[in-house]
Amino acid sequence: MAKTNKYALVTGGSRGIGREICLKLGGCGYHVLVNYKSNAAEAEKTLSGIRAAGGDGEALQFDVASGEESTAAIEAWQKAHEGACIEVVVNNAGIRDDVLMMWMEPQQWHSVIGTSLDGFYNVTRPLLKGMLVNRFGRIVNIVSLSGIKGLPGQANYAAAKGGVIAATKALAQEVAKKGVTVNAIAPGFVRTDMTADIDEAELRKQIPAGRFCEPAEVADLAMFLISEQASYITGEVISINGGLYT
Repeated sequence: MAKTNKYALVTGGSRGIGREICLKLGGCGYHVLVNYKSNAAEAEKTLSGIRAAGGDGEALQFDVASGEESTAAIEAWQKAHEGACIEVVVNNAGIRDDVLMMWMEPQQWHSVIGTSLDGFYNVTRPLLKGMLVNRFGRIVNIVSLSGIKGLPGQANYAAAKGGVIAATKALAQEVAKKGVTVNAIAPGFVRTDMTADIDEAELRKQIPAGRFCEPAEVADLAMFLISEQASYITGEVISINGGLYT
């Protein structure tokens, strides 16, 4: 699926799953916009990896939880690249702040919801028009097992990811006739910075596959959904969890 002069935006692209998706997009000929909130050094590492693989891209700093920042950054990029269309968006940015609901402070609720659910709206909405006009687009939302079955201590995270799942299904029906697909990927436990604080050895016992997922495996699934071969798949939530929950 080699492409030239094609643009993709990956939110939270500086590390983990987001970085792996950026690298694979770059390897397939996309000019990759690596969104990050604050860690410029990690974003540059992602860009270096893209260029080492023969691709190219640029860093795009904004907080997806802020509608104002997201709109300003995207519109400024569009103005500077007149005629260009970001045809792929991967809404990957997300944060965890786990705590039982009875002790959850308002900020812990709103920050997690803001990054994943508001972030999906803030980033996707300003990019939709270009996709619809061009009659091609790929929207891939990285959600979570927690958004499907819920996990204790993650009422905020489950609500955020569950909201994105519902929005995925609704938006898919709005834009399918214009050649735009909208799908979600729901990983279980993935070996990234986000899971560095949990007991991997103990949790592996619960996973039929006996191991955590690697970020590159999620990225491979994302790339299939982005490809032409997946043009008839939309509104789906695909789990990748080693059999942990089916």
